[in-house]
Amino acid sequence: MYDAVLFDNDGVLVRPPKRELLREAAVSAFEEFDVDPAEDHLDAVTHSATPDGFRRVCEVYGFDPDAFWKARDGAASETQRQEIRAGRTTTYDDVGTLSDFDRPLGLVSSNQQATVEFMLDYFELGRHFETYYGRPPTVEGIRRKKPDPHFLELALSDLGVEDALFVGDSESDVVAAHNAGVDSAFIRRPHRADYDLTVEPTYEIEGLPEIFDVLD
Repeated sequence: MYDAVLFDNDGVLVRPPKRELLREAAVSAFEEFDVDPAEDHLDAVTHSATPDGFRRVCEVYGFDPDAFWKARDGAASETQRQEIRAGRTTTYDDVGTLSDFDRPLGLVSSNQQATVEFMLDYFELGRHFETYYGRPPTVEGIRRKKPDPHFLELALSDLGVEDALFVGDSESDVVAAHNAGVDSAFIRRPHRADYDLTVEPTYEIEGLPEIFDVLD
């Protein structure tokens, strides 16, 4: 039914990082610049970061945006790597299913490209994917985060397909699939048990093996 399957990473293949750890990483970036940030400014440079919001925070403290972004993004990436090396961040038990697909696979994540590459290498998942994309290490790179379909479209182009299924665990994943003109499968992992969607995915599943019911 589909020529390829694309996956989000965090919350789909690998358990997502704890929000408080990413927040602590942002705090450490401010500390590098000898600043104790206001709570709303801390929020503006973590999960809710946008290029414009990030630059406004930098203007408040007189930061060079590129230098501060390098500190912030580097700290977030290193925190995630430490959690993986320590065994506190792991893959889901059903990732072995990736070996059973009979069509091309791709991966599109809003996490940093370097972090995605580290995860694929550490967990030996890279061999399953013909293409993969993470977010570039720049302030403007935030604009390409899902629900922007940019990297989904690049992955589809790399695979040479138009009809694909995108598997994700967030509303932004579902919207990104819609924006790219492909179907979506929302996977309701345990951390999404009470997560409410305001958009309708093509399918809702609870584990990777259920994808085969869609493909057959």
